[in-house]
Amino acid sequence: MSGFTIIGAGGFIGGRLAQALRARGEAVYAPARGESDLFERDLGQVFYCAGLTGDFAVRPFDTVEAHVTLLAQVLAKARFQRLIYLSSTRLYDSLGAAGGDETDILAFDPAAPRNVYDLSKALGENLTLARSDGRGAVARLSNVFDLAEGASGFLPELLQAARRSRVLSRDSVPGAVRDYIHADDVVAGLLAMADQQAQGVVNVARGENVSNADLARVFAEAGWTLNLAADRPMPPAPVCATERLRALGVTPSDARILLRDALSAPGFFQG
Repeated sequence: MSGFTIIGAGGFIGGRLAQALRARGEAVYAPARGESDLFERDLGQVFYCAGLTGDFAVRPFDTVEAHVTLLAQVLAKARFQRLIYLSSTRLYDSLGAAGGDETDILAFDPAAPRNVYDLSKALGENLTLARSDGRGAVARLSNVFDLAEGASGFLPELLQAARRSRVLSRDSVPGAVRDYIHADDVVAGLLAMADQQAQGVVNVARGENVSNADLARVFAEAGWTLNLAADRPMPPAPVCATERLRALGVTPSDARILLRDALSAPGFFQG
């Protein structure tokens, strides 16, 4: 078996991963949705990147299809060497400050509508770890961002707005936190997992929560004003353990430093 297969190569991470693999000379098979050849050829090492994020609440059945149904078919029918399933550190949210370690026993309310995302990802993890004959591993990704023009998400959209205005406003409280990890570090983590045949679950995260107030300070130091909503108490957030990722040789960059460097780049402000 040789080469790589990326299921979901049309997405943000899948596309970046395919680009990185091809850049180092690897053969990459990126099947289109519904492609029957998926079950007729040797897939080599599989990255399962298919999934929904922001629109899962309005597309619950598509979410289950992407996170579970197709995965189950691949595990049951396809020929592959190894499979890495992309999941999310959101699965720790219900544990609060006690969560964040790959060995945590997760907890979900099956009646909560938003949990279609968490529950489907958790089932995908279970199938990968328990029904792959020892050939599966799970990468739990935290809040992935890219500072390139046109990227989506809270932090990239803030940066793009900062090109046009020195005063920014967001309806988000100062105490809200995210574990930001740059897309390049995510790709590095996934490649390291494949190359070193990582087992079990690996948090692909920075391992540090950055608050909106932290971001506001970075903007202020660079000459911008970031106005946020009135603060209110926030539930305690998990802090992701990253020892397993760092043991693979990957140390993610600090989002605040990347943001500061972008704001200070010559010609950044175009307003």
